[in-house]
Amino acid sequence: MLDLTRVVAGPVATRTLALLGADVLRVDPPDPAEIAWQHLDTGQGKRSTVLDLRTAPGLRTARELLDAADALVTGYRPGAVEALGLRAPSGVVTGRVSAWGDAGPWAGRRGFDSIVQAACGIALLEGHDGAPGALPAQALDHASGYLLAAGLVDALTLRDGGPGATGDGRGRDVSVSLARTATWLLDLPGRDPVHPPAAAPSGSGPDPRTVTHDRVTTARPALPGYDDYPHPARPWGEDVPVWR
Repeated sequence: MLDLTRVVAGPVATRTLALLGADVLRVDPPDPAEIAWQHLDTGQGKRSTVLDLRTAPGLRTARELLDAADALVTGYRPGAVEALGLRAPSGVVTGRVSAWGDAGPWAGRRGFDSIVQAACGIALLEGHDGAPGALPAQALDHASGYLLAAGLVDALTLRDGGPGATGDGRGRDVSVSLARTATWLLDLPGRDPVHPPAAAPSGSGPDPRTVTHDRVTTARPALPGYDDYPHPARPWGEDVPVWR
């Protein structure tokens, strides 16, 4: 799985696929580097390499990787990766996460979780005394990431076969957007913005929701049945750009 994502939503999706057994190669441009602590969290189970797709050698290597991949996952604005000359060949499953979706007047705009919260009215609902607020976590990012991972699993199963599927060999497009996730969240019944339920206390002693490697403590996988990721995040950008 070729992972061209950044920040939270896309990396959460590919981290989940790595947890399920995918060989995920995360590809970043040389600049800017991913935020260090963020890479320690969302880079678990993956390998990490640096390629500049704006150069002929970098684009050539990325094309070679993509030709041998099962899936391409991107987290840039719709059309941004294709504009660099990187397109998935027939049979490769593609997954995309964006702020505003693939259509509409805002499709080409940049955006991230907090901006979408503001545009969709969540900041107003979570605000107090006339000041805008925010959800206590980047819920749009994380929910969109897990939704994208689920869609990719379905697409790969339909292509390759599995329980209830014979496999048709076809590549498919899976697309999610933070704005759509925000709409679903706002439409959920039973929400009380004035008196939300308190978070469950973690108690004393080791927190069962976390796992520690050396001096780094991260959340355990959200998927039931998995106590940890295949391996901690490797140093950012230090893996060679080849498949295992």
